[in-house]
Amino acid sequence: MSINTGHGLPFLPGYTFRDVTKSAFHRPQTLAYRNGYALPRRPTVGIGQTPLLSEQLTQQEISDLSSQTPDITYGSSSHSKALDFIPAHVAYDKKVLRFYAYFKEDVLYSPDEEYRVRPVVVHYFLEDDSMCIIEPVVENSGIPQGKLIKRQRLPKNERGEHFHWKDLNLGMDLEVYGVKYHLTHCDTYTQDFMESEGMIVNEPKPMAVDPYITHRNKPQPSYITPTDFDALHQFLTMDRKVLRFFALWDNADSLYGDTRPVTIQYYLVDDTVEIREVHEANSGRDPFPVLMRRQRLPKKIKQASGPFPSCVLEVSQQEVDEYYSPKDFQVGEAVKLMGRRFLLYDCDGFTKSYFQKNHPEVEMKPREGPKKADTFRDRKKEVPPYNGFGSLEDSLQNCLSLVPEPPKKNMIKMLENDQKVLRYAAKLDSQNPQDEGRRFMLSYFLADDMISIFEKPTRNSGILGGKFLEKTRIPKPGSTVEHPEFYSPADFAIGATVEVFSHRFVLTDADHYVLKYLESISDQIPSQTLESVRQKLGIDPHQGTANNQPFDRNGDNEAVEPSS
Repeated sequence: MSINTGHGLPFLPGYTFRDVTKSAFHRPQTLAYRNGYALPRRPTVGIGQTPLLSEQLTQQEISDLSSQTPDITYGSSSHSKALDFIPAHVAYDKKVLRFYAYFKEDVLYSPDEEYRVRPVVVHYFLEDDSMCIIEPVVENSGIPQGKLIKRQRLPKNERGEHFHWKDLNLGMDLEVYGVKYHLTHCDTYTQDFMESEGMIVNEPKPMAVDPYITHRNKPQPSYITPTDFDALHQFLTMDRKVLRFFALWDNADSLYGDTRPVTIQYYLVDDTVEIREVHEANSGRDPFPVLMRRQRLPKKIKQASGPFPSCVLEVSQQEVDEYYSPKDFQVGEAVKLMGRRFLLYDCDGFTKSYFQKNHPEVEMKPREGPKKADTFRDRKKEVPPYNGFGSLEDSLQNCLSLVPEPPKKNMIKMLENDQKVLRYAAKLDSQNPQDEGRRFMLSYFLADDMISIFEKPTRNSGILGGKFLEKTRIPKPGSTVEHPEFYSPADFAIGATVEVFSHRFVLTDADHYVLKYLESISDQIPSQTLESVRQKLGIDPHQGTANNQPFDRNGDNEAVEPSS
């Protein structure tokens, strides 16, 4: 229902009346749709088509009303712009306050120290007010170090309160779980942050000094005059340089004692001596390699004064007046080391050159060393005589090893001369008239120096042809069984006689490949052999073989049949 207050009347009870002329009371539409989108629309009339007051005002009046503020009724309207809220875990992310502190730990049952000072680092994380305490790790300290208290909110008192960064300052004691940590100083970021928050940071305090560390760093009083000997120069110049003496240990005075060979090694890098026993096989002694370990040998020891006991296991450096030096080891003289007598009879080449260069006044007198007894191993092995079975190389393997192995072959020679054969025509030199007219083919295989003989069949001779001798190595007549000499291409001249196991063959002809091969190794072949083959084949030695007929029809080592 529309209520008209009238013009100039206050809006109070009794001053209002109904407008009976109005019949429409709907509100104006302020939302419309266009092309499927909702669009707000500013109303032009009020409820029931009542004109709006803003439509009746001029633009100047609207501007004046917007600039005026009811300060008396509602107060001042000037408010500061609200800032964006940033949570603490974002604002203080990775921002840590770092304090340096220490605590004292009591040491029980120790005569050297009553307490020890252990430095720590206290980290305060601003994002969640948590803290952790870490002790820096010191190498070889013998103390479990590292993180002492893991990251957490540390309790401040029994009421459940926790430590805050406002509770921390330099020079104060931070008591956590019964341990008091004294804060000494902090880093630059921590100091700037606390001063920016209005806190007054105390002056840094010095770190407490551990009395045991101070006692250890205090130099002990020494009354020994420092030597001018340069140990570093000796190490750089004498490293890996050792004097080696061959000696005899005279142990004949002891029970079942004898003279035993040893090796004395003097290391120039640190003037130490080592004695090694020369072990002999089947001597019946345990093979202990070191008779005396590497050490410095005292030559002169100070006499003990007063009732001080002189029977000790080790001798300190202060008790020794002089140590053994290279000049004390003279070849040809006896030296007494650790109560044992050693006779130096020889030395190696480096030791001789060292004494000639550095100690020429020391006289070297080498003596004859101990003679070795004749043992079974030192005897020269004699090869038994050849029994005639198999080849000489094959039978020799039975003497070299318990399980015989096949003899090694010259693989390079076999690969280079594979399928290369020298063929000769031969006839049998026999007193038997039935052997007249028998023709033989003698083949020499260059790969393994073996010879085979083939007999050509002859009609109506009554003798079957075929293989006369299989491939085998044929020794020369007159050669010994232990050192046989075998036939080679240099022995096969035309007209020469070859004795094969009591059979005499006379070479009558050869193929062209024989001449080709002999000319390729003419420096290893006698001139008579080469000349006989040339005359038989009708080759002029001055013209060579290029202008004559080919050696074989295929150009390889397949020889043609020799002419009859």
